[in-house]
Amino acid sequence: MTDTFLGYRRENGTVGVRNLIAIIPSVFCSAKVAERVASNVPGTVHFSHPVGCSQVGDDLDVTARTLIGVGRNPNFAGVVVVGLGCERFTPHELAQGISSSGKPVEMVIIQDEGDTLKAIDKATRHARLMQQTVSLMSREEVPVSELMIGLNCGGSDTTSGLAANPALGIASDKLVAQGGSSILTELTELIGTEHILARRAINKQVADDILRVIGEMEARLKRQTQASHNAKRKHLISTGNYDGGLSSVVEKSLGGMKKSGNAQFVEVFEYGDAPTRKGLLLLNGPGHDGEVTTGQAAAGAQIVCFPTGRGTPSGFPGVPVIKITGNPRTYQRMQENIDINAGTVITGEKSLQEVGEEIYQEILAVASGKLSKAEVLGHDEQFCITRMP
Repeated sequence: MTDTFLGYRRENGTVGVRNLIAIIPSVFCSAKVAERVASNVPGTVHFSHPVGCSQVGDDLDVTARTLIGVGRNPNFAGVVVVGLGCERFTPHELAQGISSSGKPVEMVIIQDEGDTLKAIDKATRHARLMQQTVSLMSREEVPVSELMIGLNCGGSDTTSGLAANPALGIASDKLVAQGGSSILTELTELIGTEHILARRAINKQVADDILRVIGEMEARLKRQTQASHNAKRKHLISTGNYDGGLSSVVEKSLGGMKKSGNAQFVEVFEYGDAPTRKGLLLLNGPGHDGEVTTGQAAAGAQIVCFPTGRGTPSGFPGVPVIKITGNPRTYQRMQENIDINAGTVITGEKSLQEVGEEIYQEILAVASGKLSKAEVLGHDEQFCITRMP
């Protein structure tokens, strides 16, 4: 027997936990039009970003693959692409990449329409018609093997590694054991743990990939810190991490890796791509909270679980972010932002296993329609595509 949740089955077989219309600009120049369209139509979200043009090579390719991946995320029942008309990443490529998932996609190009007002009007009509159609869709019972979660964290303190992250690891293990998937990333915050993670690889190729990508990230950080003449810019963890009791990036990493539980890693994949296997996955990505969540959403994660010791309110458009804190004081201060109080482990009220089960049940509830607190408050700050150096 496996657990189930209530989700929206898509044309390509994937399952969404939300039934929204995404308004995606192909370039920063069309971001305001996309925002205005979303404000006109309930049940839509927009994805403003500062990229899509004046990029070359791998930097532009990551932008293209990420925007296509976000549009293909199963939480979105349809997509309206808004382009300017002269950008390097063309709106046609974006629309075609998303439409291969089988979901409805419409495209509006500002230069073809003539001006902002005409583009907003046309895109709004597309979004309204699309929303009326998808509003007839119903949730159905599906196994948790159809669920993929992102594992992220931000504003960490000592309680993150002691309570919140290990409890999330227990929930992740339970999901993976039933055929679901979890994505670990934030390689800048896994430095020093690569040999431990590699021992959990399903085979030698995956172990070698884990060692390679974390080693490359460490070398990148080394180059960046050595090139800086400002000593204040060389710290690998934030001032809030220091204030929260973490002494170094390795100490932070030892706590951060606990989000992934004890399951075996089955694949390492690149930012902007989708994994080819189900199970515990490692995404080759940076440590920036927004870039992490964006990469996970582009990979197909329907939910992101986000431990935070110091506390943060941020969320992601169309992908629920479940906030977890291991710090009971943070929970008391930020109850309107935090979904799960793992600080009960610190105070001795609950065991790690009990809080892990609490997180797991919250994942199933959010997957079935319960709004996370970040959703209720309208937080969507975490959409941020990484840039290639």
